[in-house]
Amino acid sequence: MESLANLQKQFMDFISALYREGFLDDQFLQLQKLQDESNPDFVFEVVSLFFEDSEKLINNLAAALQLQIVDFKQVDSHVHQFKGSSSSIGAQRVKNACMAFKTFCEEKNIEGCVQCLQHVKHEYSLVKSKLETLLRLVHKIAAGAANLGGRW
Repeated sequence: MESLANLQKQFMDFISALYREGFLDDQFLQLQKLQDESNPDFVFEVVSLFFEDSEKLINNLAAALQLQIVDFKQVDSHVHQFKGSSSSIGAQRVKNACMAFKTFCEEKNIEGCVQCLQHVKHEYSLVKSKLETLLRLVHKIAAGAANLGGRW
C-alpha cells in the first residue's frame, strides 16, 4: 500500500497540474474550503451532481440541435445552465467552451452550435476523467488517514 505522504504528494501534484492546464480554477479551491468535519463528502457530492447535470444538459443540447427547427433560445438556455454549473465547481475549460457556444446561439449558427457541442462534450469528458481521478486519490488519502487514526 502506498504511504499517506506519497498519496498526499500525488494529490498536490495532480491538483496543481489541473490548475496549470486550465481544467480547474479558484472556484474549485473554494469548494474544498467548504468541506469540513461536519460535511466530509461535500466536494464529492457537488462534483457528482455536476456530473449528473452535465450528462442531462449534453443530452438536452444534442436533442435540441437535431430538431428540424432549432429553438436557439432553448439551446442558449441549456448552454447557460451548463456554463453556470461548470463555473460553480471551477471547471474552467468547460465554462470557456460554453461561452463560445453561447456566441453561436446568439448568431443562430447551427453549424457553429453543433461544433461547439462536440467541443463542450470533449472538454467535459476530459474534466470528468480528471475529477474522477482526483476523487479516487482523495478517497485513498482519507482511507489511509483513517487507518492512521487521523485526518488528511
